[in-house]
Amino acid sequence: MPETQPITLMLRRFSDGDKEALDRLMPLVYTELRRLAGSFLSRESIGHTLQPTALVHEAYARMVGRQQPEFKSRAHFLSIAAKVMRQILIDYARRRKASKRGSGSPKMSLEEACGAAVDQPQAMIALADALEQLEKKDPRKAQLIEMRFFGGLTLEESAEVAGITMESVRYELRLAQAWLHRELNLGPSAK
Repeated sequence: MPETQPITLMLRRFSDGDKEALDRLMPLVYTELRRLAGSFLSRESIGHTLQPTALVHEAYARMVGRQQPEFKSRAHFLSIAAKVMRQILIDYARRRKASKRGSGSPKMSLEEACGAAVDQPQAMIALADALEQLEKKDPRKAQLIEMRFFGGLTLEESAEVAGITMESVRYELRLAQAWLHRELNLGPSAK
């Protein structure tokens, strides 16, 4: 794709330490980051106080504030952005749950957990905790779940970022989904 070449070039320059590349990069990726933020926030409750622009800016600040990142491609950049945005929303949900002193996590499907709104912080937190456990057991499967369910990356983009075939992506996603489904339905009290 011709339009992704400048993005990949700017990402590599930024990863190599060229801070000016970041200024040239943002206009190229802002629309995609805004779309990603809009996708995340469309699952949230109507009264949610965080807007897509604010989520993009917070994610951008966190991504740039880290030690020099190594973005390999547009797809890799978007997968990292998706993970950072999801973490921002999880942090928001944890703060909200702490203020409400909510009870235990309900049983739910992976699809329900992925679509959990901030007015259901326990669902979002349960999914985050399950993904953390999966990441400890199999980082690649956790990364694939993040890319596909939260980042909206295609199978092709996920395969590119993970460095595996699309068939492997499909297989590993099925295993990861089954594992997460079991974890979410067992809940902490059944373990």
